[in-house]
Amino acid sequence: MKCTFTLIITVVSLFISASAHPTPRPAANSNTPSPVAWNASWIAAPGDDGREYGIYYFRKHLELATKPASFLIHVSADNRYKLYVNDSLVSLGPARGDLYNWNYETVDLAPFLVSGKNTIAAIVWNEADYRPEAQLSFRTAFIVQGNSKAEELLNTNNSWKCMRDKAYQPIAGFFAATVGEFVDRNKTINHWMSTTLDDSAWPFANNLIGGQPKGQSDGFGWMLVPSPLPPREMTYQRIPVCRKATGITMPSGFPANKTAVTIPANTTATLLLDQTFLTNAYVTLHFSKGKNAGISLRYAESLVTEFTQYGARKGNRNEVEGKLFSGRKDSLVSDGSDDQVYTNLNFRTYRYIQLLVQTQNDPLVIDDLFGTFTGYPFQQPSTFVTTDTGINKILETGWRTARLNAWETYTDCPYYEQLQYIGDTRVQAMITYYNSADNRLPRNAIELMDHSRLTDGVTLSRYPSKGTQIISTFSLWYIGMLHDYWMYRGDSNFISSKLAGAREILSFFSKYQTADGSLKNTPYWTFVDWANGQNWFVGSPPKGTDGSSAILDLQLLWAYQWAAGLENKLGIPYYANHYSQQAARLKQTIQRKYWNAAHGLFADTREQNSFSQHTNSLAILTGMLNKAAMTAVANRMLTDSTLTQCTIYFKYYLHQALVKAGLGDNYMDWLGIWYKNLAAGLTTWTEDSNIDYTRSDCHAWGSSPNIEFFRTVLGIDSDAPGFSKIKIEPHVGKLINLAGEIPHPNGSISVHYQLQKGKWTMRINLPIKKSGTLIWKGKVYPLKAGENKVII
Repeated sequence: MKCTFTLIITVVSLFISASAHPTPRPAANSNTPSPVAWNASWIAAPGDDGREYGIYYFRKHLELATKPASFLIHVSADNRYKLYVNDSLVSLGPARGDLYNWNYETVDLAPFLVSGKNTIAAIVWNEADYRPEAQLSFRTAFIVQGNSKAEELLNTNNSWKCMRDKAYQPIAGFFAATVGEFVDRNKTINHWMSTTLDDSAWPFANNLIGGQPKGQSDGFGWMLVPSPLPPREMTYQRIPVCRKATGITMPSGFPANKTAVTIPANTTATLLLDQTFLTNAYVTLHFSKGKNAGISLRYAESLVTEFTQYGARKGNRNEVEGKLFSGRKDSLVSDGSDDQVYTNLNFRTYRYIQLLVQTQNDPLVIDDLFGTFTGYPFQQPSTFVTTDTGINKILETGWRTARLNAWETYTDCPYYEQLQYIGDTRVQAMITYYNSADNRLPRNAIELMDHSRLTDGVTLSRYPSKGTQIISTFSLWYIGMLHDYWMYRGDSNFISSKLAGAREILSFFSKYQTADGSLKNTPYWTFVDWANGQNWFVGSPPKGTDGSSAILDLQLLWAYQWAAGLENKLGIPYYANHYSQQAARLKQTIQRKYWNAAHGLFADTREQNSFSQHTNSLAILTGMLNKAAMTAVANRMLTDSTLTQCTIYFKYYLHQALVKAGLGDNYMDWLGIWYKNLAAGLTTWTEDSNIDYTRSDCHAWGSSPNIEFFRTVLGIDSDAPGFSKIKIEPHVGKLINLAGEIPHPNGSISVHYQLQKGKWTMRINLPIKKSGTLIWKGKVYPLKAGENKVII
């Protein structure tokens, strides 16, 4: 299925008018070459040192004799910008990167330009010390570069005007994502993007330094690169329900429809609004009058039953009676005028919004309140067809969770952190391969992780990140990400360019290997899973008295196996042989140190006094066991509750191991934690398995069923690099009629399985020039390109 990616911007979501009809943003021609050298300058407010928290407006007027057919510009800022042309939002960014790879967006302004006078305006903000953890920064600045001589009329220099808005202050709190905003509208600059604003008294901007693409200067400042990503989706989204109201009588229709709500003078009113599902959105509030009234918008994933020594207990997410509201906020002071509009600079994540208004001597009118959903513009060509409503709900919830954690990077959670962690991202990228034809976000993730490597060879645990955090085990999952991309999307040149980084990672780990290959005292945070087992500590598995861990040794073994395969086909034979030898030695050591014959399991440490699903899952996945032993270990993992159990994240690996051991037909019996999430009123998957006390209600690492219903149940898998060969090995369980389709680099793969009168009819459609095999109850059937029908 062909996918198109368009940034949908509604007139309402442009924060200008009340129309709810979306209009497409024009896409710049990606084949248009950018200027080799730029002659625009980075500009800033006069007298500003660029290090403080601040919000700035930039404006320039452009006279055109005729409306152009095309008008391409390149635009960027530090930290962030929103660009308007004649009152219409046309671009926002830049997509996050680092100073050595600072993204710019390419935008065609022509659809928004008119003959005569045009106003180009931008809001640029720098959250300085309060900026998100994922936001790197040099200083406050803005740049526009025309693509050709005609478009260089808009190049940023001291012909642009700039004014700081002193109405904004940060509302600090412990959020790695972003802080709240306090805006005193008595001090703000109204209609700053309007064509009718008189900016004659505004000062001219200061030139800072020239803007140059990466490699065209000495590397000082921002090294500009074209953003590899499409514009983010922006879709108008109403809030359907007001669950509670105190202090006023609510009119019918609000907030599902645009309905005026009047809060009388000297009144405190509180409204509890329910989106009914978790979302990421820019919240827009239209209001009038109410001089000096205080307005607070607070956002929460869920309400809280109580606060205990173990944290916030949440209970059922649908319930509101008797519950407490705890969440981040934005605050406003009304200037008393009509038609005031507020939209947060950064999107907010919420299911519930608490709107609190305290009026003074004048009534305040809430004219409207709505959201504008944002996220990476994934389309979903995949389908899974079944009459099982539980399966459908799991897939719907999983896709929502995956989407809320995909923006300019993948993120671990949208509410608290918005950080791209390798462990999370490996699962999220696989969800992408099975549910989207768009490879740009996983490819960008691989690039960014490669950029994060430190001089000793290990990667950062997450990137972009202004601080240093190293989860050494995540560097091994990065090698898994390379192997996944190679198997499911191919592009040998891209992956081969990353092998030098993989070698450095394995060289780092080799420094901590003993003579038998086992890791000893692996440094940094060795996070594996939020498991609650014997001698687990903050996600790190037990270590023996010799400093070794079976789980870490098995992860290293798997990384050697992946690297050997990659080097054998794409790299250098020496490394392929070396990694194969390392893997063989380590397999022998693992078997000797950790196998416990009495238990029929691999132990977590040399002392063999603790056992986990994690260790034994990895043992199966790395080929430590023959077929019969795999099945025995798999059954033991399912029935022995004394083993340290995997949480929702690591069940991704547990389930792969169980399938490899021959138990795949039971897949739908392993989904208890997902059904518990649904029963608790969740609309996205929790961070860990303790649903009541979990911090985050939205972690995409729990969306692995959106892989496995296709890979395990429908049985569709890559059988050679680039999906060049296709394996179909269904595990249908109790289902008797099911179908589905997934994207493939050369088209799509669709299947339909139906049991009638004791025989299965299997219809399988493969892409052009691609062959494959059907495996059913141990028997192999060849498949050709195009339509296949097999009756078994």
